[in-house]
Amino acid sequence: MASASILLSEERFLCSVCLDVFTDPVSMPCGHNFCSACIHTYWDSRDTCQCPLCKRTFSTRPELQVNTVISELAEEFKKMVQVKASTPGPQLPSVDVLCDICSEIKEKAVKSCLTCLTSFCELHLEPHRRVAGLAGHKLLEPVKNLDDRMCKTHNKMTELYCCMEQAFICVLCLKDNHKGHNAVPLEEHYEKVAATKDEAQAKIQKLIQTRIEKIAEIEKLLDVSEVDSEKEEKATVQVFTDLIHFIQASQAEVVEAIEERHSAIKQKGEEFLKELRREITELESRSSQLEHLSQSEDHYYFLQSFPTLSKPPHKNCPDTDLRPNLSFEATRGDVTRLHQRVDEIMENIPEIKMKRIREHAVDLTLDPDTANCALIISEDGKQVKDEWKGQKVSSNPKRFDKCSEVLAKEGFTTGKFYFEVQVKGKTCWSVGVVRESVDRKNDVKLSTENGFWTFGLDEGKYSSSANSNNVVLKEELQKLGVFVDHDKGLVSFYNADSKSCICSLISHCYREKLYPYFCPQPNENGRNSAPLIITPVQTH
Repeated sequence: MASASILLSEERFLCSVCLDVFTDPVSMPCGHNFCSACIHTYWDSRDTCQCPLCKRTFSTRPELQVNTVISELAEEFKKMVQVKASTPGPQLPSVDVLCDICSEIKEKAVKSCLTCLTSFCELHLEPHRRVAGLAGHKLLEPVKNLDDRMCKTHNKMTELYCCMEQAFICVLCLKDNHKGHNAVPLEEHYEKVAATKDEAQAKIQKLIQTRIEKIAEIEKLLDVSEVDSEKEEKATVQVFTDLIHFIQASQAEVVEAIEERHSAIKQKGEEFLKELRREITELESRSSQLEHLSQSEDHYYFLQSFPTLSKPPHKNCPDTDLRPNLSFEATRGDVTRLHQRVDEIMENIPEIKMKRIREHAVDLTLDPDTANCALIISEDGKQVKDEWKGQKVSSNPKRFDKCSEVLAKEGFTTGKFYFEVQVKGKTCWSVGVVRESVDRKNDVKLSTENGFWTFGLDEGKYSSSANSNNVVLKEELQKLGVFVDHDKGLVSFYNADSKSCICSLISHCYREKLYPYFCPQPNENGRNSAPLIITPVQTH
């Protein structure tokens, strides 16, 4: 943003109402920009609400928002103008150069003399115009800090330019430190450089135009993105609302079906109970009649009635299997699987998946007892870099002896954990997790067979320890996220900034503790001196 604003010309940052650099610029619906106070004052003085430039009229005052892009560019432009106005050297002459001769009230200088190294007002310049000995002095527009034009070594005016060392020098420098160099008078070099002004100006204007076009493109994309986001949000909310309504309706149907089934079972059961109670009443009546018959002394009547009373009608007991049908149990299983499927669909959204993964973030600290002698670990235990030259370290069975490797103090035997490492500025590195029993005394290959689940950069190419094939990344990788599901035997690597998954390594051999692993790789004479940094994980 700042670099683009420096290249833009002043007229692009002037409000067309006050003709000054924008203050709190706001954008009109027609696309024109004005100071917030200026446009409201302009509208207050008129009966109609219109744009001062294109004269487009609005039925009601538009709700204006501060244009943050123009506001930031205007602020950068103001700073640029302030710096330009206060910077000495090949700038436009300052208007507040004062006469060096005036003793009391200093008058403004009208000329500076390169021979006298003095600035003169109109009065004190008069001798240079009258005295013959001063007529040959070189006069120019008032300049501050004339001493800066003197050679600090020989105390003479720098009248030459050394093309070899691109430096201003005096005639004695040419015989001393710049002997044999190609030096030309300042006027000659000025003519040569000035001749390239148009070409330089054309390049600058081209850069200005490309950046203006890029600003317009970005603003358009932001507008489109806002509209698309609103549409996508509305459509997504509608889909989930419909799904919720469908699930609620399905739930009501299932509950109704369960209640109807229970009602039918209840009615059937009550009918069974009614029939059974009627039969019991009948049987109890027969039992009572038999008891009464047994007390009769009328043998004829006894023998005639007993067969009928002792043998009640043979009737099977009604079917009492009132157990509910188990089909709803299968329905519940289907709904549970639907829930799992919805959860899988949700995790296909990178932002949601990363949010869930970051809930398993752990706080790690590098373990100096495992660090190779070439490594330097920061006091807080969050950064590590290779210092090229080995240091004196104590002998330790946990220490990596051959390569620039170090582990975290924290190890994990179960569950899930996640951490992020900044790799910005490095040309070579490896990060991941390793088995506790990994070989630390020999130079072994980073492979899953050897207990390494890592991802890294080497010679400009990314690869993992499970596959030597190069991994092509769509975005620049500055921060690596490492997610481990110990129970599933899964290690996944993410671009923590874009939230995209780079690759996943699968193994079912995690029978021991796993430790986060960091290898900043050799320093390469400073080319790979940037540290690996364990960064805090933003969980919100």
